[in-house]
Amino acid sequence: IDVQAMQIDLLSLSAHKLYGPKGIGALYVRREPPLHLQAQIHGGGHELGMRSGTLPTHQIVGLGQAAQLMADKMVAETERIETLRARLLRRITQLPDVHINGSTEQYWAGIVNVGFGGVDGETLLLALDELAVSTGSACTSATVEPSYVLRGIGVADELAHASIRFSIGRFTSSEEVDRAGDQVVTVVERLRAAR
Repeated sequence: IDVQAMQIDLLSLSAHKLYGPKGIGALYVRREPPLHLQAQIHGGGHELGMRSGTLPTHQIVGLGQAAQLMADKMVAETERIETLRARLLRRITQLPDVHINGSTEQYWAGIVNVGFGGVDGETLLLALDELAVSTGSACTSATVEPSYVLRGIGVADELAHASIRFSIGRFTSSEEVDRAGDQVVTVVERLRAAR
């Protein structure tokens, strides 16, 4: 990320999204022209008055190391995850009435959202008990409404309710992808036959 070229004013990141430690993040704040932010926690005036308290050095080092590993391995890892994503989708899309939600050209390889016509997403989620998948984002997991993101890209409510998000990451193996694809196909076929 080039904050100057991309004209970024504020940028926040969480270490756990880069396989770093939980509980630490970073906030980039453009200096010129200066942004005037108000502190949410008052006290010692650390970080130019924007944050107070002692910084967790071990977590900061962990964030830095995670960022370095990500930068060093990003190209190879993206290619590997892209291959696993394609492998999963080849297996799942053998089923009829399967919809990849979102763009097929512009996407992050590690996340794919798939809708299964004729299947309830919550029932599918429960039946996929060996997989760690979800029907929406973690921040809206308590709601029964269809994903506002899926609605926003034009996915009908019924299909949005029948959509599952799969995540592929640094530690995902091709064997796990094959097992996941096989289980999805088996469960979707069983649920459709029971209707």
